Amino acid sequence: MIKTLILFIIALLVLFIIYAIFWATDLYYSTSAFVVQFGVVAIGLFTFIIITRYLLLLFFSMVKTIHKLGDGEKQTPTHHRVSIIVPAYNEDVVIGASIQSLLKQTYRFVEIVVLDDGSTDKTYSIAKSYEQDLGDKSVRVFTKPNGGKSRALNYGIEKSSGDLIMVVDADSKLKEDAVELLVRAFHDPDTAAVAGSVYVINRTNTLAKLQALEYIEGLNMVRNGQALLKMVNIIPDPIGVFRRSALEKVGGYDHDTFAEDCDLTLKLIAAGYKIDFEPDALAYTEAPEDLLDLIKQRYRWTRGILQAIRKHKEHLFSFRKSPSTSAILWYMLFEAIFWPFMDFWGSVFFIYLSLTTGLSMILIYWWSLFTVLDMAGAFYCLLITRDDLKLVFYALLYRLYFIGIINIAKIFATIEEWFNIEMSWGKLDRKGRL
Repeated sequence: MIKTLILFIIALLVLFIIYAIFWATDLYYSTSAFVVQFGVVAIGLFTFIIITRYLLLLFFSMVKTIHKLGDGEKQTPTHHRVSIIVPAYNEDVVIGASIQSLLKQTYRFVEIVVLDDGSTDKTYSIAKSYEQDLGDKSVRVFTKPNGGKSRALNYGIEKSSGDLIMVVDADSKLKEDAVELLVRAFHDPDTAAVAGSVYVINRTNTLAKLQALEYIEGLNMVRNGQALLKMVNIIPDPIGVFRRSALEKVGGYDHDTFAEDCDLTLKLIAAGYKIDFEPDALAYTEAPEDLLDLIKQRYRWTRGILQAIRKHKEHLFSFRKSPSTSAILWYMLFEAIFWPFMDFWGSVFFIYLSLTTGLSMILIYWWSLFTVLDMAGAFYCLLITRDDLKLVFYALLYRLYFIGIINIAKIFATIEEWFNIEMSWGKLDRKGRL
């Protein structure tokens, strides 16, 4: 069933690509205007890169899934001590549910370390009420003056004793077997970190459901594809496990970016470690339900990623010395800068063509091509994850509405990062959906 679906998706995309090539060639030779000819070539190249990227990641993800099914029985249980670090700042509406989900983990050897980073609400007192020592499982709660997430994480690592360090956001809760599945992935001594899958729990409106689709198709599927090469580029804060020895080797978390998770992952890759992904280890997180909150979040993500890329820029051209790091950095540059600018410029270019040549169908062709890609990919990912297939229909809005907003936020973030405009963390107000 899955193989048939993959072949159908690939065949459908090939037909679209062939049609797009004939259409672009006809348009190119039907005009002598340099602006139009240049635009057609640029858009054609951009479309080819996007579709090739998507098909490769989809193929890698499928191969990784097949390998996982074949290797599942070979992964023997381990007895690592896992220290789960939960940094929290003003998270009183979600911290209780988060700790409860950690206490319900099927894995026995768990130490939960909650770090209150100078909260002004009831976060510390609520977390303190869960403090206990059950032998194999324990909960310890510390508080410190506010100093930022990366400092809180390092402080938590210092206070912990496990040889594996798990990081869980306070606004996230884990499925009962998440820790157990992630620990099994450390059978390879060269693996420094393993990411889990992140799902949106508050699917309360259209914006949240679009993010739910994005997390499944645009984040989890991408990480599964990257994991085939053991080159996952970001261990997400809601769920990720690190080998303590690897963290100590690279110096833990740094404090000079707004994407401490991305920065740390890049440091580990540059140090020669493998970064893996366990798709069945699930974390549920609260996504922004308001448009302004979403824009703030993506603005911060983009600036943080750009800061991390700039910090590691010496590896951009180190293809021979560190091919993995170089490839990951160029991939991230493409997604953070080239893609949003080209997507925005392409939309403007097609609107220009529609107004000057009357070829209004061009806009429909452009939107249809990527919408078919989104819907086909969404259907595959939802089928694989056994998630709600109704989310497929949100792919109709995904390209037309959601991606445009995200790309505009990325463009503004890129411009402001270029001019080094000061920014704050921009913490989101939680709704307490956990």
